[in-house]
Amino acid sequence: MPIIFSEYRIPIKSWCKNIEPGAMKQAINLTMLPFVYDHVSLMADCHEGFGMPIGGVIACRDTIIPNAVGVDIGCGMCAVQTDLKAYQINQQTIRTILNRIRAFVPMGFDHHKKSQEWKNFDNAPDIPIIQKELESAKKQLGTLGGGNHFIEIQVSEDGFIWFMIHSGSRNFGYKIAEEYHKKALDYCQKHNFDLPDKDLAFLPMDTKLAQEYKQAMEYALSFAYENRQRIKNVCIEQFKIETSCNFLKEINIHHNFAAEEIHFGKTLIVHRKGATRAYKNLEGIIPGSMGSPSYIVRGLGNPDSFYSCSHGAGRIMSRNEANKKLTYEDVKQAMKDIVFDCWQKGRKGKLDLSEAPQAYKNIDEVILAQKDLVEVIVKLRPLGVLKG
Repeated sequence: MPIIFSEYRIPIKSWCKNIEPGAMKQAINLTMLPFVYDHVSLMADCHEGFGMPIGGVIACRDTIIPNAVGVDIGCGMCAVQTDLKAYQINQQTIRTILNRIRAFVPMGFDHHKKSQEWKNFDNAPDIPIIQKELESAKKQLGTLGGGNHFIEIQVSEDGFIWFMIHSGSRNFGYKIAEEYHKKALDYCQKHNFDLPDKDLAFLPMDTKLAQEYKQAMEYALSFAYENRQRIKNVCIEQFKIETSCNFLKEINIHHNFAAEEIHFGKTLIVHRKGATRAYKNLEGIIPGSMGSPSYIVRGLGNPDSFYSCSHGAGRIMSRNEANKKLTYEDVKQAMKDIVFDCWQKGRKGKLDLSEAPQAYKNIDEVILAQKDLVEVIVKLRPLGVLKG
């Protein structure tokens, strides 16, 4: 059940028990926006973002906020269950499969050297930022990215091998988000709107700019979905080479998007930033940090969360804080018995430990905190991890 803060224009309903001050301030700012409807929802993995907390959900009347979608439009998860049992695979096979995947999926800042084919490239909206970035986007399709994006091989509690992918719209989506946040800020300044935070600049849906952003965002969502599909296909191909498995189940979902939905009898623009849909009986994915478990869940359709749930574990340390506090020995122990080749070096030449399991909340506690939003279908434990 959520903690309810009712002293604001509209309540804040939080499934996050210990909200960091910065995230709470951002949630309060959201309550000040006159078009945010009924309440603000904070998921169990909530932490500070740009303008709106990551793990935040709002429903708006006839208004869209680019930063309430986020800079990685359509970032999301794909999970695939195989019929392979844990006893049929060993660490060497896991390492081989991951190395093969790495050979075909560019990671970090890397892109494909050649443009990729996709039918939707021929139907790209005639929107300046999309047309400007389209040639670059053609080399980004089927790439993982860096940060918290990953590919994992996992085992379920009932012994089946799964693989999981976390990626989004890459730099293509970032450029769209950046462009329309600037346009929204210009619009709000031109019309003298008093914003509680400039990162919450918005666009009314009856404006040409809002309709442009909506179309660009939806195109980035399709790009992000296809991006995960391309990576999934590489994973399937490499599993087929190394094993004789079949593929039983697939889930592919977004967790940074806005969509028109009906809630409390009204048609609203629901923004999920670091949150996923949890409609009744809808299957979803809640990953942990690398080295910790992930969950396949089923939504319970709770209206208080706008039918949403968390998108992951959520950070408890910023990237800088993690690199200052954690040591290589700390993270090495956390990744014990998991196939993981190395930690990347940051710009200053030191190991980047910002994605270590210790930088994130305990995923089991995050799942327990939202038992009125989702039920667990299966718990997955990581066996091998690829990071950009």
